[in-house]
Amino acid sequence: MFRSGATGLSDASPTLSTPTPAPSPTAPQLPDLRIPTSAQEVSDTTKQAASWFDTHWQGWLASGLRIVFIVVLALVLRAMVRKLITQLIGRMARTPDHQEESRLGGLLANTGVVNPERRQQRSEAIGSVLRSVASFTILGTAALMVLSALGVNLAPLLASAGVAGVAIGFGARNLVTDFLSGVFMIMEDQYGVGDEVDTGVANGTVLEVGLRVTKLRGTNGEIWYIRNGEVKRIANMSQGWATASVDVQIGYKEDLLRAEDLILQTAEELAKESPYDELVWAPVSILGVESVAADSVMVRVEARTAPGKAPAVSRALRQRLKVAFDLAGIKVKEETPTAAAAAAAAAAAGAATGVVIAPAAAPATEQAAPSALADPNSARFKATEPIPLPKPEP
Repeated sequence: MFRSGATGLSDASPTLSTPTPAPSPTAPQLPDLRIPTSAQEVSDTTKQAASWFDTHWQGWLASGLRIVFIVVLALVLRAMVRKLITQLIGRMARTPDHQEESRLGGLLANTGVVNPERRQQRSEAIGSVLRSVASFTILGTAALMVLSALGVNLAPLLASAGVAGVAIGFGARNLVTDFLSGVFMIMEDQYGVGDEVDTGVANGTVLEVGLRVTKLRGTNGEIWYIRNGEVKRIANMSQGWATASVDVQIGYKEDLLRAEDLILQTAEELAKESPYDELVWAPVSILGVESVAADSVMVRVEARTAPGKAPAVSRALRQRLKVAFDLAGIKVKEETPTAAAAAAAAAAAGAATGVVIAPAAAPATEQAAPSALADPNSARFKATEPIPLPKPEP
């Protein structure tokens, strides 16, 4: 009885104990890492390891092939995209020989400006930006796909990236604005290195054009660092052509037609000499009389020059006109006789004729104002009289 009861208790004990949970058929069964102490345990451990590797080697192989395929596809796609961008930029930078310009080349075209070097610089800058963006996008997507193939849960990562992106977007909105403004400035060729520009904030010569900051050399030698997002307007004095404007002063009594013919002749001679033969792009034109004064007439002269060379042409034209006017005897201003010159001329005329001519009285504006003390009846004169002493009493 006792033995059978004990046997019954021992048989029933497994039913009363906590049942061991059955392993999930899909969960990976890791081998027992306990160090075996007997031959039977070594055999069992070896069989378990072989069974575990046999069960999971197909998944490993599939994951590895998938990762390799993703990496190879990303690299091939990146190379193809970069090559397409390079070809696109090459077509954009190429100057068409025929009149009908391609649609892609027109993206970098600038009306009135034909400068292959500037087009090449702009195309290289745009190509660099596009290649960087394409590489970042393709490789970033491939990295996320590789992490997903390795079993990494991307939901927390994407959520954190989204929150960080929103925070960075609010904090670095000025940086994004500067970057986008720099990209469009380069694409539209608003200015380039060596251009004379006026950005409203500062003006000077462009030293460096970046995607975020533009560097200028001011007229006094200072260097300005201007954020591209702060530039609201740009005046470029180095694109297309410039206008050299000169105001020529001619005496009031001089012959204007003769003076204009001399101006045109002098300007034509200047345009034929080096280096002004390459700086003057159009014949000098006389716009006409700009203003009239009592002793002179102002005539405006203009010439179309190379960009940024208008001051040099204007100075040279003024110098040539001064020499030409001196040789031709054309006065730039009528002389007005002064009072001393008139008196000297009158005295010389009187000495020649024997008649003494009294000098003319000075103009009223040159006579000194009368003093109030000169009039004995004025109140100020009476105020300066000494106070009489009191008379003694008799």
